[in-house]
Amino acid sequence: MALADRAPGPIGPVSSATGARRGVVILVVEDEADLREMLAMDLARAGYTVREAPDVAAAWGAVRSELPDLVLLDWMLPDRSGIELLSRLRRDPSTRDIPVVMLTARGEEADRVRGLESGADDYVPKPFSPRELRARVTAVLRRTTGSSDDLVRAGILELDVERHRVRAGDADIHLGPTEFRLLHFLMDHPERVYTREQLLDHAWGPNVFVEERTVVVHIHRLRKALAPHGADRQIQTVRGFGYRLATGE
Repeated sequence: MALADRAPGPIGPVSSATGARRGVVILVVEDEADLREMLAMDLARAGYTVREAPDVAAAWGAVRSELPDLVLLDWMLPDRSGIELLSRLRRDPSTRDIPVVMLTARGEEADRVRGLESGADDYVPKPFSPRELRARVTAVLRRTTGSSDDLVRAGILELDVERHRVRAGDADIHLGPTEFRLLHFLMDHPERVYTREQLLDHAWGPNVFVEERTVVVHIHRLRKALAPHGADRQIQTVRGFGYRLATGE
């Protein structure tokens, strides 16, 4: 059923004409009708099948009728908190492995921590760009379902894991193994900020004992390799915290 032909009502299926990700079902749980519609249209254009729910009761009914591959879940809903639905999903053996991305206007660190500790796979504070959200959804699906394992895209960058190849547009970028691992991790987690310590754990491994200053050196080398292609601006420093990879929007 095309988006324009979607049946009326609080929960309706949306499928994309592109077929790029046909069969991957995303449940959007958001009480603001305009935002829910925008998210549904944007995800449908990206090739996902989308179902919609305006509150926790409708969302739980949608989940029980058809298990989604991912849930986009607003924190503040009219009947109950999105955190309550998340906790219920995690308690139920049939739904506990469904990846959940929280959408919320609550931007404080304590709220982000609470959402992640409650079992969310990612956390996107409002306002957000559709491009950032699509990148987060792709990254979460890749981590949790193994989809799109070999080719990772973020902004103008494309990383081919199997061929150990990085491109910016039509140009090849030559990276050392450490810079490649670092870039791969950042592209797998776009728009998220990581401390030096976290990058050491994820890109070097928890049993590798090197100084945090090592991250600074390799970030510098990575930016230097990306600079001739204008992609160095995607590696952003968040003062007082760490680094993130921007999608470029």
